[in-house]
Amino acid sequence: MSEPVVDAVSREADGSDGTDGEATEAEATTGASSVVAALEAVGVEAMFGVQGGAIMPVYDALFDSDIRHVTMAHEQGAAHAADAYGVVKGEPGVCLATSGPGATNLVTGIADANMDSDAMVALTGQVPSTMVGSDAFQETDTTGVTAPITKHNYFASDPDTVGDVVGEAFALADEGRPGPTLVDLPKDTTMGETDREPGPAETPSTYSPREEADSEAVAAAADAIGRAEKPLLLFGGGVVKGDACEEARRFAVEHGVPVVTTMPAIGSMPEDHDLCLSWAGMHGTGYANMAITHCDVLVAVGCRFDDRLTGGVDTFAPEAEVVHVDIDPAEISKNVHADYPLVGDAGTVVDQLHTAMSSSPEGPGDRWQEWREQCRAWKEEYPLAYATPEDEPLKPQFVVEALDEATPDDTIVTTGVGQHQMWAAQFWTFRSPRRWVSSHGLGTMGYGLPAAIGARLAADDDQQVVCVDGDGSFLMTMQELSVAVRENMDITVAVLNNEYIGMVRQWQDAFFEGRRMAADYDWCPQFDKLAEAFGARGYRVDTYDEVPDAIESALAYDGPAVIDFHIDPAENVYPMVASGGANGKFALSEEQL
Repeated sequence: MSEPVVDAVSREADGSDGTDGEATEAEATTGASSVVAALEAVGVEAMFGVQGGAIMPVYDALFDSDIRHVTMAHEQGAAHAADAYGVVKGEPGVCLATSGPGATNLVTGIADANMDSDAMVALTGQVPSTMVGSDAFQETDTTGVTAPITKHNYFASDPDTVGDVVGEAFALADEGRPGPTLVDLPKDTTMGETDREPGPAETPSTYSPREEADSEAVAAAADAIGRAEKPLLLFGGGVVKGDACEEARRFAVEHGVPVVTTMPAIGSMPEDHDLCLSWAGMHGTGYANMAITHCDVLVAVGCRFDDRLTGGVDTFAPEAEVVHVDIDPAEISKNVHADYPLVGDAGTVVDQLHTAMSSSPEGPGDRWQEWREQCRAWKEEYPLAYATPEDEPLKPQFVVEALDEATPDDTIVTTGVGQHQMWAAQFWTFRSPRRWVSSHGLGTMGYGLPAAIGARLAADDDQQVVCVDGDGSFLMTMQELSVAVRENMDITVAVLNNEYIGMVRQWQDAFFEGRRMAADYDWCPQFDKLAEAFGARGYRVDTYDEVPDAIESALAYDGPAVIDFHIDPAENVYPMVASGGANGKFALSEEQL
């Protein structure tokens, strides 16, 4: 995480724990009990993990807690489930693992949360502190391994302060730019006695992310927007993470400015709204990429301008002055130069801009009407479309649209990574934030199923949870289906099975002369029968006629169901901007690459 590094916690028994010098005396207990007490104090309701030797004292303390613990089949699944739980719930998810391989198995999920700025707390067991550095059984330098992929991590060495450390880790994960934190828990710390209760969960006094942007900078940015002929709003993941969707939508609607989103921000603006051009980037809509290419002022909110969005930076929004709103000053001008840098909370700064724009074009005769009409024309010129020839296999886009049509608007969609992820993002219409749950920056195959488990626990009881997965992604974490069965979770998994690791095959055909090396997945099991073996409901679909009944039955089943959709193995994802290419020169077929 690129935020300023905070000082490690050091709340000693002298009262620097926020209790004005008076330690809270309590009956003698253990460091592990203090860990659980800290989690209860911040309102944790559920956590995901896998038992093991060094973390066992914490699990023992959980025995008497009301926190729901979900035992996952693999620690990576625990991290992804906690990540998705946090995305849907809007608060940090929590995962646990033991030392050594338990901790290292969390690493992919922690790195994923770090890249996507998802709030998460990881608790890892560790060998006794007296044995650290001796290559003890299942010892790993967990804080060293995870330092580059956490917002901050801690080695908790004192039973008296371990509860405060956990509370601080929770608070820090959610404050400012969110991200994962980790607390490494040596066994002598969790088993050691303490008579102190943890204090309130607080971030360090040295950590104070800015809320409001500089007023003069805001005024200058507002003037630039007001002078624009073709202004464009770009909503990034920070709009969702910062709970700024209401403010951002209001700004767009009241000023009549078209909106493009990044993939992590899908749903921040209703995709069926007249101003919304959906998401931009490598596989974003043609009309979103055209708007970015031709706008003259780009107002980016909570966006880090990663390469999958920008393509070649030199050709990104080439005609535009850039207003960049972000709570993390390290993101300003990191990839794309900001002409008007505004550091602060997304919702707060957008409201500042709104106030500063005392007058804005309104009504059908305003000078931005022509720009909006141009954006609508691009929508008509470059629609997301696909053909369904009778002599070709089932198209994945049809499956996604059928799932969308059969489910309520508040359905939560999780995905793995690959072609299926792009089709789900393109052909499912999202109208609200925190309904699209996917792996973006790290691109983690296997994210979808454990994420659906986390999302299921965070969602309302009457919400549908659908995992759109690929055969390759499903294979990576399919063992978590046993968890969904054990917990009787109402989850529908739609596997878009093309018997390839599809995105790799698409790139091999386009850029490697069709040399398909290690992309063929025709050795996959029969996923419908595999689902039944796990105790879930399984379906196989090969034709268009079978799609509606299978979806209806799977959604109606009160428990986990897997639909194995055998789709056209030759189908590719378009539009596509070649890696490093210009957004406005997207390809609609392989011949155009």
